[in-house]
Amino acid sequence: MSTHLPRLVVAAPASGHGKTTIATGLMAALSRSGHRVSGHKVGPDYIDPGYHELATGLPGRNLDPHLAGEERLLPLLLHGAAGSDLAVVEGVMGLHDGMLGTDGYASTAHVARATHSPVVLVVDVSSASRSIAALVHGMVTFDTSVRVAGVILNKVGSTRHADEVVRALEGTGVLVLGIVHRDDGVVAPSRHLGLVPAEERDDAVAALDRLAARVAKAVDLDEVVRIAQSAPPLTGEAWDPVAETAPHTTVVPSQRRVVAVAGGRSFTFRYAETAELLDALGCDVRVFDPLHDEALPEGTSGLYLGGGFPEVHAATISANEPLRHAIADAVAAGVPTVAECAGLLYLCRTLDGAPMVGALPADAAMTPRLTLGYRTAVAPEEHLLAPAGGRVTGHEFHRTHVTPAHLGPDDAASGLSVAWTSAHGPAGFASPTLHASYLHTHWAGHPRMAARFAAAVTRWSSSPDGERQRARTDVSRPLGNASVHVDVHGSVESGLDTRRPFVPHGAATRPAKSRAADPLRHHGDVEATDGLVDLAVNVHDGPRPPWLDDALRGALEHVGRYPDAREAEAAVAHRHTRPVEEVLATAGAAEAFTLLARARPWQHPVVVHPQFTEPDVALRQAGHEPRHVLLGHDFALEPDAVPDTADLVVVGNPTNPTGVLHPAWALRALVRPGRVVVVDEAFMDAVPGESASLADARLPGVLVLRSLTKLWSIPGVRAGYALGDADLVADLRAQQPPWSVSSHATAAIVACTSDDARAEAARRASQVAQHRAVLTDGLDALGVRHLPSAAPFVLAEVGTGVHGALRSAGWAVRRADTFPGLDDRWVRVAVRAPDVARRFLAALEIALQEARP
Repeated sequence: MSTHLPRLVVAAPASGHGKTTIATGLMAALSRSGHRVSGHKVGPDYIDPGYHELATGLPGRNLDPHLAGEERLLPLLLHGAAGSDLAVVEGVMGLHDGMLGTDGYASTAHVARATHSPVVLVVDVSSASRSIAALVHGMVTFDTSVRVAGVILNKVGSTRHADEVVRALEGTGVLVLGIVHRDDGVVAPSRHLGLVPAEERDDAVAALDRLAARVAKAVDLDEVVRIAQSAPPLTGEAWDPVAETAPHTTVVPSQRRVVAVAGGRSFTFRYAETAELLDALGCDVRVFDPLHDEALPEGTSGLYLGGGFPEVHAATISANEPLRHAIADAVAAGVPTVAECAGLLYLCRTLDGAPMVGALPADAAMTPRLTLGYRTAVAPEEHLLAPAGGRVTGHEFHRTHVTPAHLGPDDAASGLSVAWTSAHGPAGFASPTLHASYLHTHWAGHPRMAARFAAAVTRWSSSPDGERQRARTDVSRPLGNASVHVDVHGSVESGLDTRRPFVPHGAATRPAKSRAADPLRHHGDVEATDGLVDLAVNVHDGPRPPWLDDALRGALEHVGRYPDAREAEAAVAHRHTRPVEEVLATAGAAEAFTLLARARPWQHPVVVHPQFTEPDVALRQAGHEPRHVLLGHDFALEPDAVPDTADLVVVGNPTNPTGVLHPAWALRALVRPGRVVVVDEAFMDAVPGESASLADARLPGVLVLRSLTKLWSIPGVRAGYALGDADLVADLRAQQPPWSVSSHATAAIVACTSDDARAEAARRASQVAQHRAVLTDGLDALGVRHLPSAAPFVLAEVGTGVHGALRSAGWAVRRADTFPGLDDRWVRVAVRAPDVARRFLAALEIALQEARP
């Protein structure tokens, strides 16, 4: 059978050139111009097809030779494009990049050849001009079996820039189809596994409208359609789920069985053909939302938990206890269950400390390492989806890790075995009724997996256990509001209805008390009133190291005599390789600012804002009137903005509350003869490697202040120190009252500058970075603007009224309108353990909705 399907492939020389933006924009623009467009994606990616579906109104489809087999590429293309008059296929990576060691197998070029489709090349020209012609010429001539029919120039800087590139391309003979200038308004936000799924973006439709209009204006759509129409007819039949499953099926149930499929914002990854195969096998596919639905669909006889981002929504998922219990009961009762990647995490006992379903004897956690790649796997024993020795192709894509990753022979009593073995070792959990692993498979390429699952659903639903269990699937387990205990980190230990954290009676309406009328004296501890989960104070929420507690207890032996800080100053000098005369131990950084303000008769002091406000307070109390200089674009330090007359400049690094880490060169650029530059490094020990620190630099006129209270969880001890010129340190020391650094502070300084402390600080800094990523990924998912932070806190623009809404919901975050240069749209959120962050993000989502007019 011959079919004329106009089609084209959108490709690029490499990742990052804008394939998804342009391909999705083309789909939307062509759809809006009257074409019925089908969208397709080369490779295993789930997220891009979500944007394709939004643009076309049709399910996004994948074309992947490894997952589905090369022989199915044309049938799947024809199936997905049925009823369409034009197909747009988005490529993957660079045009010729495929599986390593295979000469381009599963590459965009491979799929273009297999489907006889012309290619439109998208090229990011932001960093070159005439060289773009050489790049395009190489793409055209590298493999002449792939026809590059045109090029779209993306991220063009100016008309002059575009003209230069177009003139250079004239010699290649490649038609320039469009010139797209930079437009941040049409760039989708990203996070740890790529773009934020369209299903999670409230602004997705509006952004798509802007993108469609932009592409329609910048690209010659008529010429694009002409190129698509130049594709030759295709020979073959469209993929048919009924025909695919017929060889693997012996029984088709007379009564359709309900298969509950996880969906919503947290489970967005599944191939469209999966539901079509199950439908062909007599299953009634019903989607449920783990974020909000408190019961499985009535009559559930099978569970399919696909991929997604449960790590972003773990707090809300965990809070939905009725559904977690319902799924645990279903799995225990033998309901056939398939869990891929995100589904695997959901079935674990915990995810980043948040309770999950608990059907698997394993725990999951985020890691900094990305696992990504194609897999060929074999089932070592027969299980739900495969016979012993059954071979499948799939892929892995995750930043989480499950412990244990599988159960061995010694765990046979659990009834679980290893799901798959591959070149990467054994992985996953399996039984006759359960499959849970990181492996994503495309059931269109392995229809026998769908058939095995459907057969198990039929068997179970016809069994006595099935009849009893299905009768209970619409009953939610009641939960009360009593006997709820919230620990000091805000984690719920038992009980609770759940959509918000527990708030003791009266706490929601109790306003934050003010220490003074002066907003510059407002600090995070004022926000953290009783009954609220504290994300306002930037103190590390983990336990203190045992060696630090030992040092603090040991200091009790010396409280009978006046303290002597010389031992602490010697330890600091050794830590930073400085003469001891350049070190002053202080009762925290706040005391250092007081000493500094009184040390010299400053004439033109400058405080760079927004930042910690105590320098302002100290200078004013000493009779000085500091001038404010605001940070520049994206709150970056602009040294030239500081007036040359300034004889004192105070700046934070990383800055509180922005979290911005200023480069060392920018700080050095502030140095002038006769000027003192004070760098507040109170949070530098939470920066991996302490990059950009000036503590060891010994620069003339530079004073570095450090605090030990934050990372080491000892705000009540008041321990810190100053590093600088011996003359300047001597001036500070002359203002310091006798014995201001206590015995406990001295012991803490000695302990926290030791080799053990440096190793532990590095570990904590790495952990802070991991935990911060959980928070920022969640903010991205909610569409909340935030600043890139190097600190144990994040400054987020949540909007007016959200700070109060969060307090009413039981959450304390630091208001930011008391910082010069910020207003009430901003809040500072302390980095906490992932389980706390997840619950906060769930509360924030509700607060954002309530604050919207």
